Amino acid sequence: MDPPILLAVVGVLVLALVAGFLLWKRHPSESGEETVAAPAARSVLGAALRKAFGTGVDEGTWDSIETALLAADVGVDATEEIMTTLRQTRPETLEEARTALGAHLRAELAGKARELALVGSPASIVVVGVNGTGKTTSIAKLAKRLKDDGKTVTLGAADTFRAAAGEQLQTWGERVGAQVVRGQEGGDPASVAFDTLDSARAKGIDVAIIDTAGRLHGKKNLMAELEKIYRVAGGDQVSEVLLVLDATAGQNGLVQVREFSAAVPITGIVLTKLDGTARGGIVVAVERTLGVPVKFVGVGEGLDDLVAFDPDSFVDSLLE
Repeated sequence: MDPPILLAVVGVLVLALVAGFLLWKRHPSESGEETVAAPAARSVLGAALRKAFGTGVDEGTWDSIETALLAADVGVDATEEIMTTLRQTRPETLEEARTALGAHLRAELAGKARELALVGSPASIVVVGVNGTGKTTSIAKLAKRLKDDGKTVTLGAADTFRAAAGEQLQTWGERVGAQVVRGQEGGDPASVAFDTLDSARAKGIDVAIIDTAGRLHGKKNLMAELEKIYRVAGGDQVSEVLLVLDATAGQNGLVQVREFSAAVPITGIVLTKLDGTARGGIVVAVERTLGVPVKFVGVGEGLDDLVAFDPDSFVDSLLE
């Protein structure tokens, strides 16, 4: 191929990829707020439906769809129920199957309270999760969202066990314009939580967000420390306990939710790393198994890349 023609072809492909990324990354809701949908390139469900119904409906069709649901991390129990429902509807075309599957997935995600609850003065948010999920970055993004809504925010660096965790949160706090309360490295995390709320209360701050240690979720001492932080932060008076979950964790994410839920009452999930090749069906598995709603989704590295989770746009894109 002639070099100029080759360069032109490459340029067109690059532009197409960029345009496709921008199209899936954010979808405005009816209220004007940006919500999240799954990228079509990641939609193993949509691809499986097209392939399964390409040669007519037979037993292989159902096997293909079931495999796709499991591959998307929807979970065994949810997959079995979905397949039972789908067979009963007897779809004969791709569109009928897509409609039936979409209706069931929407029903799975319906009826959850996804709004951020901010009660108290200050409203307190405790954020938990294992290391590497993007917990501290998500806190910064959440603080940015709240400040954009006109709220004042204080951040508490109660992860005193991880080296440089306090410095990391301090850096993010300076970027978003939020005060950061820190303690000594290796110090008492619950004391930092207490000082954070005390400082926020004295200064009339609207929201206090408390970062916590993210060592292995099975460690008993970590869970005991989380329980202590929760009690110091007000116990039942805490507005939100958000678990940051890596979308690429798959079914291991369910284990994390169970472990953390045993220590503190999780009120919502922040699902990170949904901008890559993550299998978004974990949303269904988490909400079905434990009844904990996904409230926010991280779709990129920027401070504005934490968006509200919208089930309808998510299901639509998952089936594209």
